[in-house]
Amino acid sequence: MTLHGLLASTALLMLAACSRSGDDAVIVKQPEIVVETPAPQVAQTVETPPPPEAVVQDEPAPPAPTPAPAPAPTPAAEPVTLKYLMGDVKPGSDPLFKAVPGKLATRAGMYGHKDAVAALEKMADAAATDGVDLKVVSAFRSFNDQKTIWNNKWTGATLVEGGKLPNTVPDPKKRALKILEFSSMPGTSRHHWGTDFDLNDLTNTYFASGKGKKIHDWLTAHGADYGFCQVYSPKGADRPNGYNEERWHWSYIPVASAYLAQYPTVMGYDHLKGFEGAAAAKDIDVITNYVQGINPACKR
Repeated sequence: MTLHGLLASTALLMLAACSRSGDDAVIVKQPEIVVETPAPQVAQTVETPPPPEAVVQDEPAPPAPTPAPAPAPTPAAEPVTLKYLMGDVKPGSDPLFKAVPGKLATRAGMYGHKDAVAALEKMADAAATDGVDLKVVSAFRSFNDQKTIWNNKWTGATLVEGGKLPNTVPDPKKRALKILEFSSMPGTSRHHWGTDFDLNDLTNTYFASGKGKKIHDWLTAHGADYGFCQVYSPKGADRPNGYNEERWHWSYIPVASAYLAQYPTVMGYDHLKGFEGAAAAKDIDVITNYVQGINPACKR
């Protein structure tokens, strides 16, 4: 038998054996072919290093506040020379003085400190819008002007309360006090400074009713807005000394306050002379009681 025949016979025998049933069947198992599957690769865990900790920077401290500049010291008032305190000037040619505008003046030739006149103009314009007409009756008066007023009363050339003072008040100190009720001694008048104005009338009764009251009420309400103050207020506990009330007399305080502060040392009693009854000035203490005896509301 050839090799091919032998192989064919063997195959037939094997098929026949496989087709038989029963306990005695011989099962010919073919050898299992095990194909090893490679083990799955285990993914390697690569540990990612933690991010570096954020560096927490402290917030910069806010800059220290720039200290507020110290308030500038109030400049000392400029020295006032003697001639301005005692009214020994010619206002028409002095650079510190200015003429009172014609629209405000009751007569020509009146002057005042230039700052006071400028403020007066503004105040008069404001008053006019409210129907109040301000007019200047008196402004700057020189030492000699005041000397004439004083001496005439002293000698009896001008009557006081209907009489001549040498006859009605012969005592020099009492006569001086009588004149001082409404008139200043030469050298002590605020009118010498050019800061003070007499407005509209020279009697308190005019300002007690009607048009005069309207004027005084307006000045009382608004004068301070322009630097003006009624320096001779009613006499009382807060102003026991000085001149009687003068509702017409208004002073420009921004300038007058400097003059008033320097008056006792620059002027003093040494320069209160050259007029009738001058010897009474120190006995009366006219500087303390009259020059400085003003409305407390007008002091700065």
